[in-house]
Amino acid sequence: MQLEGSRTGSRLAGGEDRDRAGRIRAELQPETRVAVVIAILGHLSSAGSGLVVSHRRGDNMRRIMLEPRPDWRDKLANIGMDLDTGRDEATASPYWAEDAAYVFSPDAIERLHVAVDDLAVMIEAAVEHVIVHNRFAEVGVSSELGRLAAASWEADEPSLYGRFDLCWNGDGPPKLLEYNADTPTALFEASVVQWHWLEERFPGHDQYNSIHEGLIDTWQRWRTTRGLGRVHFGCVPEDDDDLITTAYLQDTAVQAGLEGSLIDIEDLGWDGQSFVDLEPRAIETLFKLYPWDWMADEPFFPRLAASRVKMIEPPWRVIAASKGILAILWELFPDHPCLLPAAFDRKALAGPAVLKPMFGREGASIIVDDGNGRPMMTTEGPYDDMARVAQAFSPLPSFDGWHPVVGAWMIGGEARGIGIREERNLITGRGARFVPHLLDIAARAGQ
Repeated sequence: MQLEGSRTGSRLAGGEDRDRAGRIRAELQPETRVAVVIAILGHLSSAGSGLVVSHRRGDNMRRIMLEPRPDWRDKLANIGMDLDTGRDEATASPYWAEDAAYVFSPDAIERLHVAVDDLAVMIEAAVEHVIVHNRFAEVGVSSELGRLAAASWEADEPSLYGRFDLCWNGDGPPKLLEYNADTPTALFEASVVQWHWLEERFPGHDQYNSIHEGLIDTWQRWRTTRGLGRVHFGCVPEDDDDLITTAYLQDTAVQAGLEGSLIDIEDLGWDGQSFVDLEPRAIETLFKLYPWDWMADEPFFPRLAASRVKMIEPPWRVIAASKGILAILWELFPDHPCLLPAAFDRKALAGPAVLKPMFGREGASIIVDDGNGRPMMTTEGPYDDMARVAQAFSPLPSFDGWHPVVGAWMIGGEARGIGIREERNLITGRGARFVPHLLDIAARAGQ
């Protein structure tokens, strides 16, 4: 699936200061890192980072209606996305729709890129804070998993990928809804499928999308810096989202010159010394599309700390993936333009709020209340008994009755592109449609 063509993905305004903030962990003692990061980000906001530039609504993000390609299913199948539609067969599958697209101005994308860079720095500061101040229980992380997370953080184990879910209409700063830091999906659609769509449907246009290149660059870098050779890619293959994402990541690793083996997570074995696959062959590096909070409940979990397996994503990502990180972020960076008020105590927030399970997924078990204890919206799910964090309710924008969530992808520590999922409902769930995007080149030319 090697892709060609130019993509928007360069470093943008404020990059030098953000790089400086990103080096804080290596240069300072833990007790002072967070304070310095806060100071740097405060300087960026006051120095005009581009997060508060206002534009006439509609200039920067709009939704257009399109006629789907007649043979779009065959084209998806040709690039490895052969899916049962499961709904309106004329337009969309559960993963993909091309009867519409979102169009962004290049200026809006530049401001989004800057905002995502800021969020990435703040997330690391929040993770550091949780570890230094032993706040694992508040974010729903057990003491055993917390110790493993802290060790991986101090070892500076890097992240491959993550996805910020943002509420944004193209104007003003995007608002962070949550960070999918452990097991994000919809990657293949964002990286490959919408790029192929763009090349065929809008040749000469561009996307904010260098995800594929970023993945290959990261794997190649890790071949040298981490000594990677063979990587096992584990998931629950019965889940289509998980299988597509895992198989795609395996493909990018192979393109980068690594060996890759796909494995059902249930087939992981232990030979008394190391984790093994069915061959049995020792597992040196494991990418696992299986949440850390689930792994902590597995019988083999106590052996992970003693093993030498390199884990992707590393254990510290469970802290970043917890919805509790939203409350920590608001404590550390109150009134930051990209954050919504959030708290562990619902009473700390006035007005409508979203009550999110700490490790809820796909919009399940969500409660939106009106601030007086009355539910405005709810979703069903398996997380009703899980501890929750409260976040101020910021309704998703409406475009033709559709409510998009902008998913901004971090690859190898860099902002690399976006994917958009939309729902008729204000709570984005598993049934959301993935809709492609493009950049408005006329806006760049001033036409």
